[in-house]
Order: sequence, then C-alpha cells, then structure tokens
Amino acid sequence: MAETKAINSKLLVTELMRGNEKAFNELFNIFCNDVYAYSLRMLKNDAFAEEIVQDVFLNIWLHREKLNPDLSFKSYVFTITRNLTFNLISKVANSHKLKEEVFYKSQKSYSPIEDIIAEADYDVIKNKAIEQLPPKRRIIFEMSRNNEMSYEEISKELNISVSTVKGQISKALAEIRTYLETHGDVTLLITLISSHWLE
Repeated sequence: MAETKAINSKLLVTELMRGNEKAFNELFNIFCNDVYAYSLRMLKNDAFAEEIVQDVFLNIWLHREKLNPDLSFKSYVFTITRNLTFNLISKVANSHKLKEEVFYKSQKSYSPIEDIIAEADYDVIKNKAIEQLPPKRRIIFEMSRNNEMSYEEISKELNISVSTVKGQISKALAEIRTYLETHGDVTLLITLISSHWLE
C-alpha cells in the first residue's frame, strides 16, 4: 500500500513539474491535512496553521520545475513545513503583537512557550543562542559546527593556535548552555545540545 502511494506520488510530481494543475490539486489533497496537523501541533493556532499550509503549497507550485520525482515528496513537503513553521515561531519570538496572537488569542487553550519550543524542536532557540556570541567566537563555532572544519583547519584558516580554537568553542558552548537554560526547556535542550554538539 505504501509502495503504491509512493509510485502514485512520483507520477503526480512528474506531472506537477510540467505544470499540471490537476496533479498539484491531488498532491494538495493527499498532504494538506498532515501539513496542517503538523503545523498546528507546534503553533497551537488554527489561522496560522492554515497560513502555513497555503505557504507550503505555494512554495511547491512556484518551485515545481526544481522537484525531483525520484526523491520522497512527503519528506520534501515536511521539510518545507518545518522550515516555514520555525520561521514563524522565530518571528513570534521577536514580535509582541504576533506573540499575543499565537499564544494568547488562539482558539486553542493557552500553551506555555516552553511547551511550544519542546514540540517545535530546539533549532530556533539554538540559533538565537549562537547569534548572542561575540563575533569572533561565533565565526569559530560556526566553522566547526556548520562547516565541519577540524580545530587544525580553523587554526590555519584564521591564523590562530589550536588551543585558542578549543578555548573559544568551549566558551561558546558554555554561553549557549546558559542562554538555553534561561530561554528554554532546560532538560530537553541541554540533552539535545550535548548529544548533537559534544561528540
């Protein structure tokens, strides 16, 4: 059954790439409820979840020619949904008006910000924590984590000692932990940051 659905999705994606609106509508009908439910679980707001659904499929339509029918369309859809939802959560965190709409005026019952973060994943607040680092420390940290450069490679690139690189990354992790403890669900976030970053 799952294999048949995957084959059907592949055929529909192929037609969508050609601009077939019927194929687009069929894909919308297949995935829209799951996208809505996924977004609603994080945002706790019907109107914003519906907006995410529209944005996701508008994005898919506008970039239909770049689709790859051999890849999982479901994974592609949920990657877009996740990114757009996190973007909205990030905007909410920086907008008092949006924060009220999402967390206080929702038709659903109020859910604390810690619960939203726990469900949404820790990426948004983690990125905020990284942004708080001093410029040089942030560059070193991002070279290590985002570019997957070794301490030696960073040392040569920036013309600093390996011990300096290690020291800066150690300080960066300490500052990030402090930020997460202040702004998020401590148990979840510290567990995740340790498992992902301290390998």
